[in-house]
Amino acid sequence: MKINGTMNIKDILVKYPETIEIFRNNGFKGVEKAEVLEKLSTITLEEAMRLKKMDLNSFIALLTESINSKMKNSEISKSNGELSLMGLLPCPVRIPLLKKFEEFLNNNPDLNLSYQLKAASAGLGWIKENVIKTDKIENLADIFISAGFDLFFEKDLMGKFKERKVFKDISGVENYNSALQSLKDPYGEYSIIGAVPAIFMVNKNLLGDRISPKSWADILKPEFKASISLPVADFDLFNAILVNIYKLYGENGVKALGRNLMSNMHPAEMVGSNGPTITVMPFFFSKMIRENSPMMPIWPEDGAIISPIFMLTKADKADKLKKIAEFMSGKEIGEILSHQGLFPSTNPEVSNISDEKPMMWIGWDHIYSIDMGKTIKHCEKLFKEGVDNQ
Repeated sequence: MKINGTMNIKDILVKYPETIEIFRNNGFKGVEKAEVLEKLSTITLEEAMRLKKMDLNSFIALLTESINSKMKNSEISKSNGELSLMGLLPCPVRIPLLKKFEEFLNNNPDLNLSYQLKAASAGLGWIKENVIKTDKIENLADIFISAGFDLFFEKDLMGKFKERKVFKDISGVENYNSALQSLKDPYGEYSIIGAVPAIFMVNKNLLGDRISPKSWADILKPEFKASISLPVADFDLFNAILVNIYKLYGENGVKALGRNLMSNMHPAEMVGSNGPTITVMPFFFSKMIRENSPMMPIWPEDGAIISPIFMLTKADKADKLKKIAEFMSGKEIGEILSHQGLFPSTNPEVSNISDEKPMMWIGWDHIYSIDMGKTIKHCEKLFKEGVDNQ
């Protein structure tokens, strides 16, 4: 398999449907529709990247990772082990993480572990289905690794087990990286191994006489109506953005965010000059900016909203799981997350490129004071109201 810039987007999507999510997350809407695909048959990947001012090689790397993830699914699972692990790994670092994980298992043949590790682009649906169907603790996987506020806190999902004190932090990391110290669970139940920060990417050519946004309050301003691209398809990060905006700016803030979403655009428009003025995206994608590009990365002054990468481990199997938990929260995994994916690690031995930059975290006190599942659903409704009232 080899993708190159001369291929048209339709051919890529038809031959490799697993790349749909990558295109969606980068501003291509409706790519699953036949009429849209036909129009995209006239646009090569190189042309699309040039028009969007994105780095062709970096985007090809993302597409290739998505395809490799699909091809290697059978190689990243094992069944019939005494212990079990289910998880999603961030797409940009999935391959090096898997390589390090497999090395760890080869060096520890005493660990009888069943595991399913998929790319984050696969979504949480398969894990949620497993959790929803499982009421007995003994049928629940022993370790879960993923981002996802709704998965880990909604009462119909992990929340029903949390109330029964099923989980315990056995990572062995007593103090998190100083920039992420507030992510440490004061109740000692959840572990967090890293975070996905959301930043702004501003197209200077489309900004006009508007002042470039410096904070989350700025992107809610009326002057950015229908001008912003949001990671709606990335449910974990999008939910983190919604609940933080709701906490800070209330219902009107979430509606304003919906009002400012650039919606109902054809993919051909999204790669042209009428694309979004502001794109909210994971910090990793700042790597894709080419020299002399009009795209300008901005780290919000009030902090990049973060979606934590959680690790849940069963308390009743702490002794057997400890070696695995310590490895997943250790320096080697932390450096892959941080240095290759720009996902800051909580491990205090890892130096993150973002350590001197502010981050916005919803906070444990707030999490425990609300019903996260109901809050997310309420925010989704408010956001849609904002979109409908553009």
